[in-house]
Amino acid sequence: MNKRILAALLCCITASAALTACGTDTSKPGNDTTASTSDGTGDKAEASVANFTAPQKGDTVIEMTIKDYGTVKIRLFPEYAEKGVENFVELAKKGYYDGLTFHRVIKDFMIQGGDPLGTGTGGESVWGGKFDGGTDPHLIHVAGALAYANSGSTSTDGSQFYIVTGDKYDEATLQQQGCSEEAKKMYMEDGGAPWLDGSYTVFGQVYDGLDVIFNVQQVATGNNDKPVEDVIIESIKVTEYNGEELRWHLSDYDYQEPTEAPLENIDYANFTEPKEGEQVIDLKVKGKGDIMIKLFPEYADKGVENFIELAKKGYYDGLTFHRIIKDFMVQGGDPKGDGTGGESIWGGEFDGGTDEHLLHAAGAVAYANSGSTATDGSQFYIVTGEKYTEADFKQLNDYGYRFCDNAIDIYSNAGGAPWLDGSYTIFGQVYDGLDIVFDLQEAEVDDNDKPKEDVIIETVKVGEYDGRKVRWYLSDYEGAAGEKTEESTEASVEEETTETEETTSRADNTQPAQE
Repeated sequence: MNKRILAALLCCITASAALTACGTDTSKPGNDTTASTSDGTGDKAEASVANFTAPQKGDTVIEMTIKDYGTVKIRLFPEYAEKGVENFVELAKKGYYDGLTFHRVIKDFMIQGGDPLGTGTGGESVWGGKFDGGTDPHLIHVAGALAYANSGSTSTDGSQFYIVTGDKYDEATLQQQGCSEEAKKMYMEDGGAPWLDGSYTVFGQVYDGLDVIFNVQQVATGNNDKPVEDVIIESIKVTEYNGEELRWHLSDYDYQEPTEAPLENIDYANFTEPKEGEQVIDLKVKGKGDIMIKLFPEYADKGVENFIELAKKGYYDGLTFHRIIKDFMVQGGDPKGDGTGGESIWGGEFDGGTDEHLLHAAGAVAYANSGSTATDGSQFYIVTGEKYTEADFKQLNDYGYRFCDNAIDIYSNAGGAPWLDGSYTIFGQVYDGLDIVFDLQEAEVDDNDKPKEDVIIETVKVGEYDGRKVRWYLSDYEGAAGEKTEESTEASVEEETTETEETTSRADNTQPAQE
């Protein structure tokens, strides 16, 4: 899988990070409240890892009760994360967390909670707003670590937190991460998420109830990794350590991982042929031709209504595709032309939602947003993407993504951007002119992915389907741009997977977003 695409997994945002027990990778996961940077001190090769340091009798600890699952006990580290511990303890004393949910769960990665809105967009510190919890090289993201989610740096810590589950890593991978010998041993034996080190405020470690956390991560999830059935935090209490047994490692428990049931197949609607007389979109690109788009009002009623009405007003006429990323997407619809503008027909933003019947196959048309579908406006993107192999799907699965057989079939044969599913409002699919879309992505761009020569949307018109032949797939076009032979595709993948971290560090640019 393309390293740049891997870096975008889980809606990540990357930035520089100080040294810690492991060097930071470009694959930092996050959502509306996760990202990077730190002010940790010390050298990664010298700092000893403190996660499994036994608490002293009388030390302040946390007792978290998760409804229907059990109790989790957590050791705190005020010596390394003073403000982070103080914030969590004071919020817990106020009962802030009682009754909230784990709103985001990704198997073999982490469980996240602490948002009173339950959406990943809310919460604040005990001081109001955000605070800077910093990082410390003595604490790493080994399984059971407790840390704050953030939205770009540790200076945006609030109330949201996550507990790591993660996966075990081999020595070669950890060597590339720059881990210390002590950290490597922990990640090999206990697992975790080493690429997060140095970017998030770790302030605690589970010492009893780690099996509870691993059971929680097995829940069925839907859009935005939200559990289908609420996982409720009954209470979080501040108490004292009384000398009870320490069980840091999953091997300390008689834990049997549940057998994972296959996902039920979904009948995806992207390639449903339009009916004669049905409303469609004709998007004319200056000097290139017409891109014909089928709409899905049955699955994205507000999204379709917004686009149609804007088009009728001539809103899009003369605008540009201001952001293009090869093998990913082309983005336009901003009257400012820089990714910071645009609004819906209702003024400002609207919530277009998502629907499981539509996925990010090549040719899918969706709204860009700035953190959730509640921030949809006028900006949209058309997916190009890449075809995925069995190895790619295994790698995605290792990062918590699961796909039914129908989705695997589509992404294997048509290509696309599967990691975006469930986070953006898809409302259309290109049924003719996909070769033009793939040709657009060949444009020469600057460091901000802005084409050096304007790619102009001449007009966007609402019309009716005239019965013309539909051409959903790039293979339907003779000599289409972007079509590769098997040999050239393999060469491309090999080249990209050997890129340095420096050339793949702009992972935030592999998300369709409004700034």
